[in-house]
Amino acid sequence: DPPELIGGDESVATADPDIVRDAVDAAGDVNDDVDVFCGAGIATGEDVAAARDLGADGVLLASGVALANDPEAVLRDLVDPL
Repeated sequence: DPPELIGGDESVATADPDIVRDAVDAAGDVNDDVDVFCGAGIATGEDVAAARDLGADGVLLASGVALANDPEAVLRDLVDPL
């Protein structure tokens, strides 16, 4: 994840999808058993769906949940695309 997006309001999956695609491709070139997780800026269900659509195996959550006014609502939105 680009450092400038970590802890921010913009997801790497939407701000720079090529980073996610390239990471997925690079991991697959080395070992198909390597899981790729997307973390920077993941805060909505749309971010989760975008990461999944780009080939990420999962997402990492931090400030998008920790700083939310209603963490439960945010978590529900995050799992909705699953």
